[in-house]
Amino acid sequence: MSIAVALCTFLIAAGSPGPATLGVAATAMASGRRRAIRQAIGLAIGLGLWGAAAGAGFATLVLGSPPVLMVVKLVGAAYLGWLALAALRSARRTSPTPARRPGGAFRSGLLLNLLNPKAALAWVAALALGQGGTTAATWTTVVACALLGLVLYLAYAILFSRASVMASYAAARRWIDGACAVFFGAAAIRLAVWRPT
Repeated sequence: MSIAVALCTFLIAAGSPGPATLGVAATAMASGRRRAIRQAIGLAIGLGLWGAAAGAGFATLVLGSPPVLMVVKLVGAAYLGWLALAALRSARRTSPTPARRPGGAFRSGLLLNLLNPKAALAWVAALALGQGGTTAATWTTVVACALLGLVLYLAYAILFSRASVMASYAAARRWIDGACAVFFGAAAIRLAVWRPT
């Protein structure tokens, strides 16, 4: 298979709605472009680290080791649950969420992808489709997919931080934050019970 097939597969996996894309979109709408871009960079680095792990064969080891996978799954589910509670608290507030620390957005993005073993699966699939069996092809695919992930997350940050989108969010903030709480909570439960096939 070619790198183009791997990129298409990765585009669908990384660009489709999920905790990472929802997180950066919600951050962009609530806190603006600068904070969302920091979160997008954290997401991309977390994604890239999983890519490097997959390229080196570590992701396959994590997915193949039930105890290690269980720890990553449970920590990831706990983090998603924490995000769900934060979104729920925000939805219950009558005024917008107070400003947060600058490093928090980057750290939030980084942890969101690092604690998601499904990201490892996306990488394993992309690498299986994109490599020609050589080390160079594997690392070319890792770099190309990681850059694609960065572009996707930055696009979400820019799109959802537009003034019109932020104004719409401000008008429906409590409903949107409530929906984010439900989504993150469902994702936490789904991750906790997920078993790779």
